[in-house]
Amino acid sequence: METNRQKKIGALLQNDLVSILQGEIRKNNINNLVISVSKVNVTSDLSIAKVHLSIFPSEKGAEILEAIKSNSPLIKHDLALRVKNQLRKVPNLIFYIDDSLDYIEKIDKALSGEENPIINRDLLDKRKKS
Repeated sequence: METNRQKKIGALLQNDLVSILQGEIRKNNINNLVISVSKVNVTSDLSIAKVHLSIFPSEKGAEILEAIKSNSPLIKHDLALRVKNQLRKVPNLIFYIDDSLDYIEKIDKALSGEENPIINRDLLDKRKKS
């Protein structure tokens, strides 16, 4: 259960991370790439922030995530400059891909009948026998 403080810090970090990441995209003249921060969860001791990213197009997701992870110290530094008046210590950032949009799209296709798993059983993920 997240406390109000965790939620507030998560929202603060989320807003600043969006502007940092989108600023980098603009600064480097990268076209056809959208990165959004869908969720930031902060641990109860406020030492770690789990940052969930939505990356479009999703095919570039793994490549972009690696680039962001390798630049994590710079991103944390930029973030520290922005939140220095609100936070004493900036949490360590751990980045994840948020694939919930792909999951929703897959469900929409199944419901609309394009890829109906009832008709074509091969579309279903195989269950492991335990």
